[in-house]
This record gives sequence, C-alpha cells and structure tokens, in this order.
Amino acid sequence: MSQTAHKSDVEAVDALAQSYKDLKKEIAKVIVGQDEVVKSVIISLFSNGHSLLVGVPGLAKTLLVSTIAEVLDLGFKRIQFTPDLMPSDITGSEILGEDRHFKFNKGPLFSNIVLADEINRTPPKTQAALLEAMQERSVTVAGTRHVLPAPFFVLATQNPIEQEGTYPLPEAQLDRFMFNIPLDYPSYQEEIDVVKSTTGNEKPSLKHILNDTQILAFQQLIRKIPVADNVLEYAVSLATKTRPGTERATAKVNDYISWGAGPRASQYLVLGAKCHAAVSGKYSPDIDDVKAIANYVLRHRIVRNYKAEAEGVTEENIIQSLF
Repeated sequence: MSQTAHKSDVEAVDALAQSYKDLKKEIAKVIVGQDEVVKSVIISLFSNGHSLLVGVPGLAKTLLVSTIAEVLDLGFKRIQFTPDLMPSDITGSEILGEDRHFKFNKGPLFSNIVLADEINRTPPKTQAALLEAMQERSVTVAGTRHVLPAPFFVLATQNPIEQEGTYPLPEAQLDRFMFNIPLDYPSYQEEIDVVKSTTGNEKPSLKHILNDTQILAFQQLIRKIPVADNVLEYAVSLATKTRPGTERATAKVNDYISWGAGPRASQYLVLGAKCHAAVSGKYSPDIDDVKAIANYVLRHRIVRNYKAEAEGVTEENIIQSLF
C-alpha cells in the first residue's frame, strides 16, 4: 500500500484514517484507556513532530511507546537519562578499530523511535545533544555529520513530582516539542482491566500495521492537506493571544502570563489540525480540529507568572479562556 497505490490524495486520506483506526485497535490490546494520549502521540508522529509525555511513574509511558513502535514496525530504543549521561553516550562516538582507523560507533539515537526517559534528569549538555538531533535529524561527532534514520521521532518523558536534582528544560528547548501530553491516572474500571490483563501469563501478539515507507508517505500527505484561510487565521490568532502586552492579548493573559507562545506554536497548531482532521476522516481541518489539539501545542509554550501560581490558575484554564 505505497503512496503510489492511491489514485488521489482523497483516497490517501481515507487510507490514513483507516490505518489510524487499525493502529488504535492494535494498541488497545496492550494499553487500556489513555485514548487521548494514544491519539496525540500518533498525530505528532504523522505530523513529523516530537512529543513530551508528562506523568507520574507507573502510568505505562514506556509500554505505550514500545507498543506504538512495534505496531508501526519501527526500530525502538529507550535511553534512561541520568545525571552522569554524556552526549557521546546517546549520539555514539569514534572508536579506534583493529585496522588502526577510527570508525563511528552509533549511539542509541540511531533508531526510528527514541524514548528519552526522564529527560529532566540529565545535565544541559546531554539535553542539548538530544535536542540538536531532534531539530537537525542528524548528529555531528568529531566534525562529521551522521544522518539519523527516517522517520525519526523522539518521545521524552518527564516526571512532574520529584523536582530535586533535576535540570528543567529551558523554554527554547521545550519549544522543539510539538506536543506536551499529560498522562493521568486510569479510572477505577480501567485500572481493574489493567491489573487483570497484566497479572496473568497471556501476552497479546501485535500485528504490524504500517512500515517506515508508508509513514513517510503519510507525513508528506499531511503537508498537502489544504487549510481554509479562516482556520489558518484562527490558529495564528490563538497563538498571538497568548503574548502578554501585545494588542491581541486577552485580559487573562496580561494578568497571568509572563511569556507567550512563539510562531512555532502557530505552525504546529495548523499541522496538528490537518492531521487531526485526516485521522477523523475529514479532508480539510476546521476550527474544531485546531481546538482539539490546542492544549497539547500551547501548554508548554506559555509561562505563568507568580500571580497565576498563587491563585492556582493552570495553563489549561488560560488556554480554555482563549477559545
């Protein structure tokens, strides 16, 4: 089912919507609930963006990512970030071979899906190496550029509780992530299902739904999806409203935000809306598609001030008020 097999882009979008349904069905064999999280991760993957998953330990973040990698038939590596991790530990390094020549030994970044576990546990130098790879889709070691495999997709996790001994990501680096996806505790019934399915000896077998070539084709397809001017303007105005002290800023933004979202937010709002429309079986996004993903795009791009923290005003409250 290559891109050429589709007679038209309309057929290709139908195929994307169908693939998305199949993906969700396969992933549900392993992951109970978390529908919104699964949907967001798949949308960012088809949009060729990276995601940050934020949640307490034990919410199956690693399992979710490895399951998605398996269903998509992609290479998967997990890097546990620690305070003593060096940039060369993730990018790879030059080693002297038996023939007295240096050869490049690839690090764990050379995979399609990389899970960067607890990214805020590692020093800025190593974070920067990962973020450079995310942006450039290549790494430079000893002056030589090595291109990473395509598709290349980083899912980083962050634990919001223990903040001692962590290195929070600077705003400019957070901006590299297309989505910031919050994970919540499962509901009571979901937790019963989780425990039932994980404490026996049955291991579900997963089918491969897509491969790397199809994913790259879908990533190109998303960019071709047309967007009406009013939807584009809505996305841009949503991002510009978050900037305090500017003419479009709302009263709530001026009150509670010290820093707003940059132009990258507008780009991701439009790309995300295109993909959200496509997986929902629509051929062009509307304003509802922008709203559906706005929270994930804007959450980590607005910085609340002391007043907001003192009064318990969350990023979500502020984003909701912009609609």
